[in-house]
Amino acid sequence: MNRPSTTRSRFLPTARGYRMPAEWEAHESTWLAWPHFCDDWPGKFDPIPWVYAEIIRNLARHERVDLIVNSASWEKRARALLEKAGALSDNVCFHRWRTDRVWTRDSGCIFLTPAAGHVDSGLLALHFQFNAWAKYPNYKRDEQIGERMAQAAGARVVQPFSKKHRVVLEGGSIDVNGCGTLITTEECLLSTIQQRNPPMDRGAYEQLLADYFGARSVIWLDSGIAGDDTHGHVDDLTRFVAPNTVVTMIEQNERSENHAALHANLGRLKNARTADGRKLQIVEIPMPRPVVFEGRKLPASYANFYIANGAVLVPVFNDPNDRIALNTLAEIFPTREIVPIYCGDLIWGFGALHCMTQQQPGR
Repeated sequence: MNRPSTTRSRFLPTARGYRMPAEWEAHESTWLAWPHFCDDWPGKFDPIPWVYAEIIRNLARHERVDLIVNSASWEKRARALLEKAGALSDNVCFHRWRTDRVWTRDSGCIFLTPAAGHVDSGLLALHFQFNAWAKYPNYKRDEQIGERMAQAAGARVVQPFSKKHRVVLEGGSIDVNGCGTLITTEECLLSTIQQRNPPMDRGAYEQLLADYFGARSVIWLDSGIAGDDTHGHVDDLTRFVAPNTVVTMIEQNERSENHAALHANLGRLKNARTADGRKLQIVEIPMPRPVVFEGRKLPASYANFYIANGAVLVPVFNDPNDRIALNTLAEIFPTREIVPIYCGDLIWGFGALHCMTQQQPGR
């Protein structure tokens, strides 16, 4: 592994006492972008704003919602719809910024907080380069969203580099426990398909994740689920729910194309260790039955839940396994409200609740 120079290392976030908090730690707000790009849900856009209204209604009861809208006219539309849905409140703050898409987990910045008692104070915002998952041409507006979020939050912007290369990395490709352990996938970061950073190998990524996220242990899963057009995002697979506990998806149908991949990932989790050397506690949740629209299998997964201050928003699909997922998460988060959000329409955009949200941690 290549080490940064001593001079440069002093200015890296980890060296200055910063870390990425776990999602269950206190939030200042949740960032969302109001849907407007009909081609993300071709032929099925009409219900999408109402799904957003339900998400915002539930989030705003627990924390501020920073809602990005394309313009004053789009804000007017959003306000009217939210009011009809009983979701408009003083806890919804509007930002008029143009976007290409709504997947704020990936296009937005990633906030870091300083360790208690550290000389530095205030938020840092990692503004990675965004190139629409190395797949789509329309991303120039989204590439600017991270810096705008950081400025609105009063955070200092840091653009991560590996050697002289500005790094492409999406928030959905990683998950952290807040105390030194990070999970990702080889399919997303190391594959030559939809390749984000051609100069970077495993060692370069592990150095980057240590320098910018404080990851002393990186758990590499193999591959993602069928239908995921990000090519292997971990937030459809395995999520930390406590410092030493993960929820992971399993596929019980041996004929499913997800069976082998999820079984391989489970094996890696069983052999993994956290930064403090402990084995993981693994909680298994079965996948929903395949969700198919216009002949395409969609990336429906219960792992794409979002942990807010007083609630956990969980994607459901009118499937028998919905109840298993909801009951399991209720046992894990006994002090949070478990809120099912129907995502059978939303998933036609190839993303769900975690993909569309980005948390701003408390200071």
